[in-house]
Amino acid sequence: MAEKIKELPFSEQPYEKCEEFGPEYLTDAELLAVILRSGSKEMNSLEMARQILKLSGTQGSIAGIESIDPCELKRIPGVGRVKVILLRCLAEYSKRLWKAKIKGKTRFTDPKECAAYFMEDLRHLEQEVVVAVILDSKGNYLGSRMLTVGLSDCSLISPKELYSYALKNNASQVIILHNHPGGDPTPSREDMESALKLIRAGNMLGVSFADSIIIGDGTYVSLRKLYNEKWKA
Repeated sequence: MAEKIKELPFSEQPYEKCEEFGPEYLTDAELLAVILRSGSKEMNSLEMARQILKLSGTQGSIAGIESIDPCELKRIPGVGRVKVILLRCLAEYSKRLWKAKIKGKTRFTDPKECAAYFMEDLRHLEQEVVVAVILDSKGNYLGSRMLTVGLSDCSLISPKELYSYALKNNASQVIILHNHPGGDPTPSREDMESALKLIRAGNMLGVSFADSIIIGDGTYVSLRKLYNEKWKA
């Protein structure tokens, strides 16, 4: 029989701790326990939260919840369909909340801004995806579109598809972002070769290829900044 939350020391009771000190003082496990609301016969909500975080692959951090396989979650006693849906919605809520906070800042004049905007969409994906971002001449965000899914070689990006999308929407600049599922954003030789090819195609069409940004796990690399001299080629 699981020890009830109310039987724990006061300092370990998530609801009371939150009420007394505020949610910012809760650990990831305590915060997740509050969201889960209930545990099971085998474990209380705090123990359940700790078991879930062990599966996250991020040293017990709440950041990896999105990447947990639902089948693995359901192996935890008391975690069924409803709690799996709750956790998936929690991950989606966090992404939308982040975007809502920076939504007013839709002018990308620095790779840091663009990387931050798309970070939560791309950092946890298990497949590599390439996203095209189009901007006007002042860097105002006009839209984005997924170009490829599951391709590990960025040289397979179609310049025709990229620039057709830009020209149809009267864009003056394009940026491409792609993720490295392993979490390390270090660029490959193919990444730079692909960028140089897209720079040349953009020059011919009068559309600036502004940057190629690689998204890792909470970090990124801007090829434009990394290879500043080559970018002018």
